[in-house]
Amino acid sequence: MAPDRSAWERRTEWALIVAALVFLVAYAWPILDPDLPEPGRRVASLTVTVVWVVFGVDYVVRLAGAADRRRWFVRHLPDLAILVLPLLRPLQLLRLLTLVQVLNRSAAGRLRGRVALYVVSGAVVLAAVAALAVLDAERGARGALITTYGDALWWAAATMSTVGYGDVYPVTGTGRVVGVLLMIGGITLLGTVTATLASWLVEAVRDEQDESTRELDALRVEVARLSARLEASDGSDTRGS
Repeated sequence: MAPDRSAWERRTEWALIVAALVFLVAYAWPILDPDLPEPGRRVASLTVTVVWVVFGVDYVVRLAGAADRRRWFVRHLPDLAILVLPLLRPLQLLRLLTLVQVLNRSAAGRLRGRVALYVVSGAVVLAAVAALAVLDAERGARGALITTYGDALWWAAATMSTVGYGDVYPVTGTGRVVGVLLMIGGITLLGTVTATLASWLVEAVRDEQDESTRELDALRVEVARLSARLEASDGSDTRGS
């Protein structure tokens, strides 16, 4: 019998979050510490491989637990890409997108809650991992301008925000590929932020209108009640006279 996908996701969501964070540390360690001894590099490499296997097992179990596996496979092609594309070292950090996916499983039921979570977690993860990837590609290259993680973070923030100062930029082919992906991700996040703010404003105005309508309805009821009392009082006075 195929495993229950929902039960599996509930049981493993925090384990996958921890695995993604462990992967981030293992990947970043040799990049941030270029003088790391060889044993440390081997440990980091082994950790990255183990986490990749964990993500692969999660993908297979979720696929096996799907009611319509063909439809699930088509709808989750990005998940497959996250597993396959990172075979190229500069794209290994795509595995960290699993962290965003797992966080979304625990997000609030409302759409705005999920969007806000994607925007915040996606922006942080995207900037951090792009900075690591571009530093990994650029460090040691001839004429490289991005030689520290601080430079890489500054470049990632400027690129994501579409400011593009141009004071630092990648000079290698791999670094430029990372830059293009970051540009696409930054524009997507910017559009999401704009749409979320617009949705929030529309809902706020609608809530204000609903509140005004409720107050007006209550006022009408009160006026009707007072009118009824007045009519009853006038009737009593007329009968008394």
